[in-house]
Amino acid sequence: MSVITAQKDKSSPLGAIARYSDIVIAGAAVVIVGMMILPLPHWVLDILLCGNIALALCILLVSMYTSAPLEFSSFPSLLLMTTLFRLSLNISATRLILLHGDAGSVISAFGSVVVGGNYVVGIVVFIILVIIQFVVITNGAGRVAEVAARFTLDAMPGKQMAIDADLNAGIIDEKEAQTRRKNVAREADFYGAMDGATKFVRGDAIAAIIMIIINVLGGFAVGIAQRGLDIMQALQTYTLLTVGEGLVTQIPALLISTATGLMVTKNGSEKSLGLELMSQVFSRPKAIGITAAVFGVLVIVPGMPKVPLSLAALLAGLIAYFLAQNEKQIAVSAAKAKAAPAQAAPAAPEQMTDLIGVDPLALEVGYGLIPMADPKQGGELLDRITMVRRQSVIDMGMLVPAIRVRDNVQLSPNEYVLKLRGIDVARGEVFPGQFLAMNPGGASEKLTGTETVEPAFGLPATWISESQKMFAEIAGYTVVDPTTVLITHLSELVRRHAAELLTRQETQQLVDAAKEEAPTVVNELIPEVMGIGDIQKVLQNLLSERVSVRDIVVVLESLADFAGATKDTDVLTEYVRQRLALAICRQHQGPDGKLTVFSFHPTVEQIITDNIRQTELGGRLILDPGLVQELLKAIRDEMEKLSQRGFAPIALCSPRTRLHIRRLVEQNFPNLTVISYAEIAPEVDIESIGMVKINNAN
Repeated sequence: MSVITAQKDKSSPLGAIARYSDIVIAGAAVVIVGMMILPLPHWVLDILLCGNIALALCILLVSMYTSAPLEFSSFPSLLLMTTLFRLSLNISATRLILLHGDAGSVISAFGSVVVGGNYVVGIVVFIILVIIQFVVITNGAGRVAEVAARFTLDAMPGKQMAIDADLNAGIIDEKEAQTRRKNVAREADFYGAMDGATKFVRGDAIAAIIMIIINVLGGFAVGIAQRGLDIMQALQTYTLLTVGEGLVTQIPALLISTATGLMVTKNGSEKSLGLELMSQVFSRPKAIGITAAVFGVLVIVPGMPKVPLSLAALLAGLIAYFLAQNEKQIAVSAAKAKAAPAQAAPAAPEQMTDLIGVDPLALEVGYGLIPMADPKQGGELLDRITMVRRQSVIDMGMLVPAIRVRDNVQLSPNEYVLKLRGIDVARGEVFPGQFLAMNPGGASEKLTGTETVEPAFGLPATWISESQKMFAEIAGYTVVDPTTVLITHLSELVRRHAAELLTRQETQQLVDAAKEEAPTVVNELIPEVMGIGDIQKVLQNLLSERVSVRDIVVVLESLADFAGATKDTDVLTEYVRQRLALAICRQHQGPDGKLTVFSFHPTVEQIITDNIRQTELGGRLILDPGLVQELLKAIRDEMEKLSQRGFAPIALCSPRTRLHIRRLVEQNFPNLTVISYAEIAPEVDIESIGMVKINNAN
């Protein structure tokens, strides 16, 4: 039964009843018991008998509209209360019949009007009602309730294990798991209570038979011995009243018994009983058509009533006809809907093109991480991905394509994979409900949890429970949630592969945006001086070293100035970097405003300059392998000095050698930033704390 929510308005009667519902129910129980002891006036008994019938009818209708048993979980208790109420009415009516020979207008109406004043007919009807209730409905409902209670209790361990498995896999959270466990326990309690409650109905039917016998015998004794009536008068008066009392109480009992049977035979359908029966019984036009044919045959059988059989055959035939027509219309509509896409679909060779191409960026997650991406379950992964794309525009000036998120059953439950154009480029594992604690260097306390490595930067970390989060933060650990771990990994992947994500299409969009702001420079540069492909290469060179191209107008201005002198996109990139000097310096400045770097010995610079060779692909640095190893070792030593002092690794060199040094170190030291003297803005302070030297450059 749906719970009635009381209005907050104190003047509302419904609100007052709901606020004091416990007092109302307790008072009702006391009144019911009092009715068994104290005599009631005739008019009060009439009202209560009518209320009993209305209550029974209401309970029956509510049980019909209830789709799940737990929606009417109070039914077993209500069944006890209604049974007790009905018995108290029987006692009150019996008292009035025996004392006054009159039990009010309701019982008199059932005794005279309903059974035509014939007590024999009344007794027969009463006995039939009791047999239907006792033998058919109550007996069947009791058996169903007993079996349902047994099966529900037997299934409880399996249901609890299924909930625990979903919780451990991350499919549901702790709150949902608790709700599901509570529903399983409530379901078991409901069917267990229904198994016992059906005994109330069975006992009520037995009590009704005994009470009518006692009332008839008592009526004879009172009518003949005390009131001086003859046998026929006593039989007519007291038997008729007793039968009326039995009918007026057994009809509600029959309704309650029917409601009990409906509640224990619920199959969990989401529809009401009426809709379910109509959709299932009338879903087979052929069966109804055969029924109409059978009735049609019976019409021509001699001795059979023609009119009722003809009406039944006609009605069944009409129903079968209209159902068959409706079925045909549904089939035609389905065929049209199926044929429409097929007609609109391109030819087979064109369909094959749908298989060409991959997503620029894709995130695949195991089934345990699906709630993180489902907004209905409180997941904020999709919103955070949108924020990553927006932040990429702000930080790097590039338009990150849409990132497709899909589940992959081949992954472990808590695993995720990041794909770049269909190729796995990174993967990791996060645990919903836990937190990743990373030691920045100042924490000494040991945490209890699963040791791991932070996926974005490879830092040692520990997965801890929520209960340890506050302790870890106090101890100096950096604590982040699983979604942040995944998003940080994704953000770093976007920055690392920004150059690969920038296609000609995104380049054209950047140029179109610049054209709205500075149409002159765009018209001067494109297409006479440079094409979109050449501009794309310059932007890719900048993004590969994490230089923002957000100021696209300055980039295009620089290209317009120097593209007439050279077509080498690497050289043009160096010119653009010099124009973006202040932005590059600001990007790497420390908190004190200084740019802390290490530089190269002039002899090392000279060696690099002397070994630059012009090839078909432009200038290339060609060094002896031994010299390369020695140079890389010296660079590593200087990087470690900066790292020990808490600075990011930045190398400073001449403009002529910058590009070649960057190409030399990008495989071994991808995080090393290489800038030239020409990229130092005048207002930026430089602090050099090291110099790269080799044996040949003393």
